[in-house]
Amino acid sequence: MKFKAKINVMPRQEILDPQGKAVSLGLKNLGISTIENVRIGKHIHLEVEADSSVKARKQVEIACEKLLANLIMEDYAFEVNMLD
Repeated sequence: MKFKAKINVMPRQEILDPQGKAVSLGLKNLGISTIENVRIGKHIHLEVEADSSVKARKQVEIACEKLLANLIMEDYAFEVNMLD
């Protein structure tokens, strides 16, 4: 069976986010002062071949922990759904 995973990787709250800070300052320079606390991360889509949803989730978790996220500086969350 094929599954689709949607993964969000974001800097941890206690870590400074220079990209988010730059975007926040840029928005203020454009006169958009109502937006605050901008954080920039990664959104990853991938397909997984697995026998079950549980196995697909485990494969995605391993990929996140070993490659897709830097666990010292980033948190991740994901969802896995069966492809139609």
